Amino acid sequence: MQTHTTAPVVLDRREGPYGEVVLRRHGALLQIIANGCFLMDTSDGRSERLLVDAARDALDDRPEPAVLIGGLGVGFSLAHAAADPRWGHITVVEREGAIIDWHRAGPLAELSAAALSDSRTQILHTDLVRYLKGAAEGLPGTPETYDALCLDIDNGPDWTVTEGNNSLYSPAGLAACKARLTPGGVLAVWSAKPSSAFDDALRNAGFQRVRTEEIPVARGVPDVVHLGVRAA
Repeated sequence: MQTHTTAPVVLDRREGPYGEVVLRRHGALLQIIANGCFLMDTSDGRSERLLVDAARDALDDRPEPAVLIGGLGVGFSLAHAAADPRWGHITVVEREGAIIDWHRAGPLAELSAAALSDSRTQILHTDLVRYLKGAAEGLPGTPETYDALCLDIDNGPDWTVTEGNNSLYSPAGLAACKARLTPGGVLAVWSAKPSSAFDDALRNAGFQRVRTEEIPVARGVPDVVHLGVRAA
């Protein structure tokens, strides 16, 4: 297990419409902090990569599927999707302009530069919940529906840090996700802990083949990916 003998160093601090967002370096790791709450770092990435792979594997053999990644974060999901030639179009929705800047011209570019330069990649600076509900406008070239939605927003259905993100996991939010999926499309949702209540919510929203995949962690409960498929 990696240990740190020095205090974290703040690389950038921004005040945005949703509060404060901070990028720190702690030893070899880069960390994102939102409103004083730790969100993610560059220590692992297994669960973020599983988020993309599990969605892909749950799809049928349709050619060049389009995937929407909700949340840019430290870039693990985007970089992993761009490394997979099967994806035909990769859209990332990120509401924090600071995070986008850190990837385009900052320390996080070391993880995502190749993915950002990929012709299949499109970054949308907008709020995911509003976008899924169709409130975002002026976004030419973006498919109206996707074959997979890979959502890594906040800490998951049972533990949201940012006010308003919990609406994504509500019946209305899941209905919006379902409407953005093609028939047979896959919804994959990352969570910092398992949630049987969210599995039930997926079933109640009409998703089929609902299941979870776990990623063991060194201590505590495992990270999980919740999966559901829209009826064909």
